Amino acid sequence: MPSSRSFLKDIAWQAMRDRGFEPDYPADAVAQVKSTAPSTSTDGRRDLRDLLWCSIDNDDSRDLDQLTVAERRGDGIGVLVAIADVDALVPRHSPVDRHAATNTTSVYTAADVFAMLPEELSTDLTSLNPGVDRAAVVVDMTVSPDGEVAGAEVYLANVRNQVQLAYPAIGAWLEGDAAAPEALTRVSGLAENLQLQASAAGALKESRHRHGALTLDTAEGRPVFAGDEVRDIAVQQRSRASELIEDFMIAANSSVARFLERHGFCSVRRIVRIPERWPRIAALAAETGTPLPDTPDHVALEQWLRAQKAKEPSQFAELSLSVVKLLGRGEYVVEPPDDPVPDHFGLAVDDYAHSTAPNRRFADLVTQRLVKAALAGRRTPYPDDELAAIAARCSEREDAANRVERQVRKAAAAMLLAPRRGEEFEGVVTGASPKGTWVKIRRPLAEGRVERGFKGLEVGDRVRVRLISTDPRRGFIDFERA
Repeated sequence: MPSSRSFLKDIAWQAMRDRGFEPDYPADAVAQVKSTAPSTSTDGRRDLRDLLWCSIDNDDSRDLDQLTVAERRGDGIGVLVAIADVDALVPRHSPVDRHAATNTTSVYTAADVFAMLPEELSTDLTSLNPGVDRAAVVVDMTVSPDGEVAGAEVYLANVRNQVQLAYPAIGAWLEGDAAAPEALTRVSGLAENLQLQASAAGALKESRHRHGALTLDTAEGRPVFAGDEVRDIAVQQRSRASELIEDFMIAANSSVARFLERHGFCSVRRIVRIPERWPRIAALAAETGTPLPDTPDHVALEQWLRAQKAKEPSQFAELSLSVVKLLGRGEYVVEPPDDPVPDHFGLAVDDYAHSTAPNRRFADLVTQRLVKAALAGRRTPYPDDELAAIAARCSEREDAANRVERQVRKAAAAMLLAPRRGEEFEGVVTGASPKGTWVKIRRPLAEGRVERGFKGLEVGDRVRVRLISTDPRRGFIDFERA
């Protein structure tokens, strides 16, 4: 029998093909990478290589898209986000660019990563790796004491990552639960700089939540391997380190959107529309004794979420998951400079353009090209109709990527649960429609379909279910109501 990892790799590759992705790089893209050299241009770029730049990402991340650093500015804090200049090495209409436009996103499965760009680029030449000089687009913001972005500019620079850090260790240190990791202490002054970054991030977060950004904490399962065999489904925990990066990326993406608007450019925006299933969200709140308005109101929703997190922290991940499912998916749309599109309901921001992950998302690479054209005083490189087609493609491919990742996660969970048929589990309903009813169980964290006894169940309901069958190859986990 093949190992769990080998089995899941085969499932992932086939799922990519079934969903319309190119899991392998075309020959002309491979040839292009072989002839690519690092970008060494200094024309029009600021030299910021001596700043205390650092990257913070997952333990196993190799495609480093952004660096951060902070500095005191009067009574405010300057926050600089350096974004890998992928466009410098991936020309538009080149074979690598055509492949990126086809897949539009990196797909991260339990057993394998299908990177949007070949690894020679995404994990090396266009990755902001430690100790090497790299070309970057810098978003330079001043954060006021009340958490507002008081001013921002965008420019080209050369940067150098001083050290690669990881969310778990930095999060534990920021929260006071562990000593500073050795990698942090090696760089003089970086610990103090990260504390300053954390202060700015906290102010940004509080400002967003005052405006109605939603407090959500969904738990994602990640298969844990012992050698090549699946042994558990671990919950990926959020930390102050991951929230710091999240807060800076939201601020940077909003600043880039406003930059393009000031230059009269159409741009690709990321939105979450006003939720159509607001009555069900209101019903969940009513069950806890809190009435919500009849019409969607993100400020009122945020107040309820924060109260529930304080009241029942152990149940908040399940509640968050229910709300996320009812809010609906995000999507990419094109916004002309003088014609606002709907805002991002979950983030409570009306200017939001994905720009900070050009190694991983095609929408960000397109935004980077728009920014560089605006900086150079050139016309937009993308006609409006082409931008609209790109936005639609990115939305459709993101949904497909989520399905691939979910299928492989469910295959891993089905392998783990196969010996436990007949056991009962506590769970929460994550989907309820004519197509079926789904429940996510807590331990191990896995989602399956309720085949019997689903009548009357709604998203957010807590329910006890019994495992009746699994099919790892198809990613099926079937329950009945206990």
